[in-house]
Amino acid sequence: MPVPIATSTNAEPHREKTTAQPASPRRHAVPADDQAPLLTNAWYSTSDLAARLRVDASTLRRWRTARPPQGPPFVALSERVVMYSALDVEEWLRSRRTTPTKGIHGR
Repeated sequence: MPVPIATSTNAEPHREKTTAQPASPRRHAVPADDQAPLLTNAWYSTSDLAARLRVDASTLRRWRTARPPQGPPFVALSERVVMYSALDVEEWLRSRRTTPTKGIHGR
């Protein structure tokens, strides 16, 4: 039977010594309102997203390397590892959505 872990309300939290280090520069500035937690949502690899979108993985690679880049936003973890946030992909798809409307004559 598992034993519950006792917690103490009188204990002071552990604090590690830190030294001030200069912040590393970002590649792209991100607006303050776009600071959603990145690790709490789903992520797709290039091959996973290609399968979901029903396109070839080479299409996603071509979109990423186009100037300016096309396709959904991505995160390059290394030269060979690229990930796509499910939230970014959904937002990108919504931005590309076209809703047909009836013309003046109802056609």
